[in-house]
Amino acid sequence: MKFLSIAAVMFSALFSAQDFANYTKYEKQNQEVVAKKTAPNSVFMGDSITEGWFSTDPLFFTKNNFVGRGISGQVTSQMLLRFREDVINLKPRRVIILAGTNDIAENQGPISLDKVLGNIVSMVELAKANNIKVVLCSVLPAYDFGWRKDMHPAEKVIALNTMIEAYAKKNNIPYVDYHSEMKDSRNGLDKIYTEDEIHPTAKGYEKMEAILMKRLGKN
Repeated sequence: MKFLSIAAVMFSALFSAQDFANYTKYEKQNQEVVAKKTAPNSVFMGDSITEGWFSTDPLFFTKNNFVGRGISGQVTSQMLLRFREDVINLKPRRVIILAGTNDIAENQGPISLDKVLGNIVSMVELAKANNIKVVLCSVLPAYDFGWRKDMHPAEKVIALNTMIEAYAKKNNIPYVDYHSEMKDSRNGLDKIYTEDEIHPTAKGYEKMEAILMKRLGKN
């Protein structure tokens, strides 16, 4: 009996390691999207901020033919791994990438900002190779990570956003600047938009929707 319990734990750990990118999370939903005659207008690629966006305001997604593909806790390397399954195979008109918070939080260990940008650039290149338009978004302001109290991420967030914006400008890619319109005096996420300093509330998502749709109106 003890052997079976150990074997079960080992199998579970092996499966988790094999699904580092969490390919299975949206497997069923992706099949449903592919089966439809109309392809998505946009796929939103991201982490818990994107995942929470759909669960908080699903009407925003359905009425605009948007698809949310955020996974809580993910870093850019994980998003890159699942980019084919969760974006390319859905054949959207556009992908909207909001990524980098968990890299700065070192959820999968230390990583340089250059490598974070490199992962984002790789997603952009994959999208363009498949005739999918790209929109890049700033990382949301963050003064503190509740799960990493030893970090002070505000300046790193600004640095990464500067890099993303410069790359977007150089390559004629639309850039959505949530940071400058949602920050407080500490360069954190303004408390009127959040309850935990990281994840937007319904009011926060409403603000993001207004910023995004205004920017998309130009493209």
